[in-house]
Amino acid sequence: MKQNRVDRIFAALKDMGLTQMLIVDPMSIYYLTDVFVAPFERFYGLLLRADGKHAFFLNKLFTVPEEVGVEKVWYSDTDPAMEIVAKYVDKEAPLGVDKELKARFLLPLMEMGAAKGFVNASLAVDETRGVKDGEEQEKMRVSSHINDMAMAEFKKLIHEGITEKEAADQMLQIYLNLGADGFSFEPLVAFGANAADPHHAPDDTVVKPGDAVLFDVGCIKDGYCSDMTRTFYFKEVSETHRHIYDTVRSANETAISKIKPGVMLCELDKTARDLIDAEGYGPNFNHRLGHFIGLSEHEYGDVSSTNQNKAVPGMIFSIEPGIYLTGDTGVRVEDLVLVTEDGCEVLNHYSKELEIIG
Repeated sequence: MKQNRVDRIFAALKDMGLTQMLIVDPMSIYYLTDVFVAPFERFYGLLLRADGKHAFFLNKLFTVPEEVGVEKVWYSDTDPAMEIVAKYVDKEAPLGVDKELKARFLLPLMEMGAAKGFVNASLAVDETRGVKDGEEQEKMRVSSHINDMAMAEFKKLIHEGITEKEAADQMLQIYLNLGADGFSFEPLVAFGANAADPHHAPDDTVVKPGDAVLFDVGCIKDGYCSDMTRTFYFKEVSETHRHIYDTVRSANETAISKIKPGVMLCELDKTARDLIDAEGYGPNFNHRLGHFIGLSEHEYGDVSSTNQNKAVPGMIFSIEPGIYLTGDTGVRVEDLVLVTEDGCEVLNHYSKELEIIG
């Protein structure tokens, strides 16, 4: 196991008054062990104990490396899995549980009295994952670099007569050619008025002159996700749409300029929101400013008006203001940022200058 990450989780568990935790989220287990299993309906869990008596619960169907740095406990489909788990839990201490632990596994443990009590301890893992170590930071840089290169190729896909679906269908091969392992999420491609829907799925809409061309895209490389949005215009852009674009870009860059250790995340959201509101588009910015990212495209934590947590070095999150005018156009500009000791590092380097393509 990655002992430095385990140690950080135990420091958080200690603050909760806990000495043991059962982790079942496959991504969190991968984070600690470099082992990924998609368990589907079967139980899959990693028990961490402060006394070092850790246990990795595995169905005999699963394939894992010989050495994983923790005791492997195997069970078959016909074995009483939760009775096996209960034997490894310290019954005299409360058990921290993962928010992903399903009731059909949790309730039997409770009925057996497997622990002194049960506590949702997900924050111990979530907040640890939210602060990336050096290895993770470098992987995020690499993934974002591929995304930058891909964006330069994606804009070349747009020509007279192409549909959103036709453009989106070519993106995976571009990522693979650039060295990515796949999508971090299905690409969002939106032309014209479709860009006013922040989560529009590509359809058969054909691009036309004056349309916004919005790409919200990301890839996975070595397990880590990238995410970036750029908005182009096809052949021409009206002065109104140019002003909207400039406003969104300014909101993105102004919020990024405020990032440093100690700033409250809600202040970043307010910075971008106030700027957009001052231009008369406040009601048209209808989502939070950003989300955390890493092994998953959306991880615990956000940059929103209600999050008073402070930025700390190692956090990586998106800054993605937008303006959406139903039936007309939509603009979003998104970068990933890494909080550093004295400010932040923007992980995306693709230009934010307004580009007219086609």
